[in-house]
Amino acid sequence: MFLRIDMTELMEALFLECEGAYDFHGLCENNNRWHMVISLAWTTVLRTLLVIISYGCKVPAGIFVPSMAIGASFGRMVGILVQALHDTYPFSPFFAACEPDVPCITPGTYAFLGAGAALSGIMHITVSVVVIMFELTGALTYILPTMIVVGTTKAVSSYFPAGGIADRMIYFNGFPFLDNKEQHAFHVSVSKTMTPASSLALLPARGLKLSDLTVLLSETSYSGFPVVSDTTSRILLGYIGRTELAYAIAKAKSSQLISPDASCIFSSSQQTPAQTPASSVPPISFDDIASASGTQTIDFSRFADTTPLTVHPHLPLETAMEIFKKMGPRIILIEHKGRLDGLVTVKDCLKYQFQVEAHERGDGNGVNGTRAERFEKWLWSCLVVAGTWVGQKVGRVSGGRIRLNADSGSGGDASAVNHSSEARGLLVGDSRDPRDSRMSIQGEILEGTEGDPNDEGQELQER
Repeated sequence: MFLRIDMTELMEALFLECEGAYDFHGLCENNNRWHMVISLAWTTVLRTLLVIISYGCKVPAGIFVPSMAIGASFGRMVGILVQALHDTYPFSPFFAACEPDVPCITPGTYAFLGAGAALSGIMHITVSVVVIMFELTGALTYILPTMIVVGTTKAVSSYFPAGGIADRMIYFNGFPFLDNKEQHAFHVSVSKTMTPASSLALLPARGLKLSDLTVLLSETSYSGFPVVSDTTSRILLGYIGRTELAYAIAKAKSSQLISPDASCIFSSSQQTPAQTPASSVPPISFDDIASASGTQTIDFSRFADTTPLTVHPHLPLETAMEIFKKMGPRIILIEHKGRLDGLVTVKDCLKYQFQVEAHERGDGNGVNGTRAERFEKWLWSCLVVAGTWVGQKVGRVSGGRIRLNADSGSGGDASAVNHSSEARGLLVGDSRDPRDSRMSIQGEILEGTEGDPNDEGQELQER
């Protein structure tokens, strides 16, 4: 019954008191209490499951109003139970403050406070909840009870430091996000987590052919490339982003005919205002390409960052993480005496953090993890099996026109479980301390720069 109406109308009905002739589908009838309790309990459970599904599927169904509706239905159920308890035992010490012939238990108030508690617990917000609930009622009477409920919710949630529903979605999706509220002490240098320069795609300042640069862009998915004097000395000269480089190449090719053997320049002594890169020789025709291809050059130095953010290899990892939090760079280059040693990203910091946490909370051998992690894996495997079964049934009924699961067969469950574990960065299975030596870290954490390769340069062009 309570699931058939709109959530705002449901909250309005649950917040109202049983005064006068008001009676929403028998909600205020004493002989209908247990039926209402069962209905509200089922409403709470089912709406909670629906909110989890809709939020996990990234459906724009909102989270504020659904969470308040869940709390309101649960709070009204508790209020009806307390009212029934008061009617049965009116002289109990718990109800000693109740005055005779005056309504003592108001289920609508329980629904109101339950909505505030649910919103505070799901979103992990405190002061905003008090303001929102005050704006809903406009009465100062409920401010103090709301503050008490929100404070209690905050105290309970502090024992579960996993964060709110938004924090958990960031964690499950593997987004590279460093929480400002977390403080770490790894006692290692940033070079412990950096990607060494030998594993990077470096761009020499001069001499790289346009064809080689195009192949590099098509075969790699790096978000940027360090610019060095040459690949041997690795003297750092700057950094150029992938989007800027792809845009510059496209504009240079569209402006005039350019030979694939044209030489690319990424660093020059004279800096000019940023503009479309152009050839250093006048426009040429098809007849002149063969003779001019050996001398044609393209200047990309205007699109390169000549002062990228760099740190020393011995900088503490905690300081590098604070730089990511406060300044928000995509990458930090590691250089020593002008020579590039590597680079570090938020992804590298999170991988190391997850590995250290997995080692510290392991069950002695670091293989099985804690009981909570084992239960999480078991629950996820059950959900995957159930989802695969539903997908197969739907596909069979629809004749293959509707396909809910991408993988079919016996291997789909295992691959889905493995992919989920990697995406969440559950780095278990190694009992060594990652702070002792450089270790390879498995798992997939998105860089935040992935996208359609055909869209490269679109953002810069629109800007």
